[in-house]
Parts: sequence; structure tokens; C-alpha cells
Amino acid sequence: MNQTDPAKPPGSPAPGLNALNPYLHGSYAPVSDELTLLELEVIGKIPRDMHGAYLRNGPNPLSAPQDLHHWFDGDGMLHGVYFEDGRAEYRNRYVRGQDFLDGQRGESRVGGVLRPASQERIVKPYKDTANTDVVLHGGSLLALWYISGNPVRLDARTLETLGEETFGGRLPRHVSAHSKVDPRNGEFVFFDYALYEPWMALGVVSADNQLLNFQQIELPGPRLPHDLAITQNYAIVHDLPVVFTDEARRAGKWSITVADLPARFGVIPRNGCSTDIRWFETDPCYIYHVVNAWEDGDVVVMHACKMVPNGLRPNPQHGPYASMVTVLNLQAVMCEWRMNLATGGIRCRQLDDRICEFPLINQDYSGQRSRYGYAMSIAPTETLRFDGIYKYELETGQPVMHRYEPGVFGSEAAFAPRIGGAEEDEGYLVSFTTDEASQRSEVRIMDARDLARSPLARIRLPRRVPAGFHATWARGDQIVSAT
Repeated sequence: MNQTDPAKPPGSPAPGLNALNPYLHGSYAPVSDELTLLELEVIGKIPRDMHGAYLRNGPNPLSAPQDLHHWFDGDGMLHGVYFEDGRAEYRNRYVRGQDFLDGQRGESRVGGVLRPASQERIVKPYKDTANTDVVLHGGSLLALWYISGNPVRLDARTLETLGEETFGGRLPRHVSAHSKVDPRNGEFVFFDYALYEPWMALGVVSADNQLLNFQQIELPGPRLPHDLAITQNYAIVHDLPVVFTDEARRAGKWSITVADLPARFGVIPRNGCSTDIRWFETDPCYIYHVVNAWEDGDVVVMHACKMVPNGLRPNPQHGPYASMVTVLNLQAVMCEWRMNLATGGIRCRQLDDRICEFPLINQDYSGQRSRYGYAMSIAPTETLRFDGIYKYELETGQPVMHRYEPGVFGSEAAFAPRIGGAEEDEGYLVSFTTDEASQRSEVRIMDARDLARSPLARIRLPRRVPAGFHATWARGDQIVSAT
């Protein structure tokens, strides 16, 4: 076990209000060090035809929060496991963007989502934590933030920060989490949006980091999109009826409401102009996460998890965090939308009524027809937890489930293609899991073609991996390390 470059320990949260915050305790509590673990205990066998890295981003406060703390406020930390020749190595590193470095020096002037607003925050509303998402682009990683921030590039092999990315100084503003990489040409298709202004933007960056296109898209008002879909020729942007309240827009606060508006999906050529966008209007809904999208003749097909009411009421035992806990309990169902570019029509089909979220696919099929989608099963608990993984056959909507043991909860999984595999589901699903009782974590490898069976391998970690957000798989033959 090697400990490298330990960051400032986060310690315990401030007493009082933060004692009521469940997202600072138990399996959500931050860890205080950065480790490199080269020798790990393995139960079962790691497949030798598995080469690459499973990487997951998430919040990990650098210092104990002294103010009201939202789960989204924690500094970004990547946890990664690198697989090669039947062996595994674990690393975790902070994402060292500019706001992280300012906080490390005690110079941070920007607060989090629940901090009272100030005029300064109208210019830069919230601390950019780069804690939400991670993608592989051009051989290295980009850590991304859900409110749209400065992308941070990291070495995919070592997880060391290389610096904030500006795409050769041409990035007009920011990049949101859930931007996509096209496996066919390596292009990075990203979106940006402004919290209090009526626009969003679409950009395309080449595999060699050149900004190819950037288009601002005017909207009827400020919006809060969360995800983007791509096909071979198009991007699909989301104009959804979850918006800031009038008071929030005036004061720069985080206060949202559901407006009396339809949902709209904008299909725009990736290398075209904003005036080329085609809007498809459908029933009001909100979408956090897209599964995949592709073109079927004149029809653009998109699968995503559509939110449904969770039926929860704020629990007063969480004090000022009661509403946050309720909102974070994501409840969604798998749906398909078909947008006809010839007729302008749109159809929605619900595939299943099981509650699932944080979907993924074999990323080699991103933007093209895929038969399978995977999603995390949402546990019937007050805070957001994943108690298993669904594998959906997208045409029929039929799922197969891998359920964890009682009291064991997972991270968002990633699909690791088998070396030499020819079929879409020929590979493995990888996830961190944590036993709530023992607070011990491990890495689990499951056969994607036989998901219901026991894991092929369980890799025990001598430290807990805190619950977090999004994950990806970086293929070993696509990783370009700076070391």
C-alpha cells in the first residue's frame, strides 16, 4: 500500500445542522487520503480479457463543511481501478481544478448550492467542484460538473490532474456534465447553459482537442438541462419544464419549480447552425440521464430514464436538509422517444414500470443503434442507493436483474468490453459496492451476458469508497498516460 500526496483531511462535519445531513455520514462520508493500492485481495478470478480502467467521480469535501452543505457541493474525487492481465490496481485522487486549489489555500470565495446568495455569486453562482461526471477523450480524462463548469483534464492511468481544459484557448465558456464522446471519430460533443439566462449552447471538439463548432441556442427562458444525446449526425438537447422560481432568478438562489410548459427535445446537426434545430414538443417531464440515441431513417430514437413522482414528503428529522433528501431520491422509468424528422411527429413509449436510474451502455455503441441498456435499481431507502443492476432489452423492455445482498449498495456501473468480443453485450459490468453494516467496499465484476449469476470476481479494498455519482470505462488501448 502506497499513500501519495495526501490532501487535507476532511475530518468530521461541523456539529449542529450538519449532524442532520445524511449525505455527510455513513457510506456518504468523505475519505481523508489519496491511495495507490497495487496488491489487492481477489475472491474469484479477474478475467484476463479485461483491459482498461473503471473510473467513478463523486463528492468528497476537502474540509469539514462549516455551512449548509448539499451533497453536490463536495470536491470532486476520482476512484479508479485499472485492470490488465488478470490483475487490478486501485487509486483515488482529488480533481484539482482552480476552485479546489483556491480552497486548499483557504482562498475560496464561492459557496455551495444551499449557501445564501450574494451579488458575487450572480457572476459565479457556485463552487465548481468537477465532481459529477468523467469521460475519456483523446486518451485522457475530463472531469465535468453538472451546473456547467471548467472541464478538468486528468491522466487516465494515474488520475493525476493535468489542468483545466480550454481546448486550445477556444472554449467560449463552460462545459456541462453528461457531454458525450463519439466512439467512431473521438469527437467530444458538449453542451453549456446559463442558470439565469435564456440560452444553452452546443459544441464539438475533435479527438485532437480542436474546437470544431460552437452554437448558442436561444430558449424561451432560463432552463436546467441535465443531459445530452448524440447520434451519428445530430445532438439532442433538452428544454424541460423544471426552472428556477422568479425569486431565485432575482436573488441568485437555488430554488426550482415545475413550470406549466411542455417538454421539448431539440435535434440539431452536430456540425450545423443553431438555426437548423428542429424542436419536438411532448408531454411535460424531466430527464436526468439518457441511455442512448441513434438514427433510424428519418426517425431519431432516444432512450432515457423519465422521472416519476417519488411520493415522499420531507422528513423533519433532517432539519434544513429535509427537502434536499426528498429531491435526491430519484425515481424514474425506462422510456423511448421517436422523433420523426420528416413529419415533425414524436411518440413516447414507456418500456417498463420498474424504478431505475443512472443508465449506461457499451460505450462503443454510443450514438448508434444498441440492443441493450443497463440501469441501476433504486433501493427503497430514504437516501439515494443502488441495490442492483438491470439489463434491458431495449426493443421489448424486458429486464434481467443482478441484485446485491441485503445491506450492500453499489455505484453506477460501467461496461467493460471483452478483448476480441464481437457482440454488443460481450463483456463485463464493473461497480464499487459498499456493505452498509461493515462499511467495507469492494469492486465487483459481473458477466454482462449472464447478469443474474454471482460476480466473477470481488476485489476487496482496505478502505471505503464513498457513495458518488457517475462512472465510465476507459479502454486500455485508448489510454494515453503522461507518465
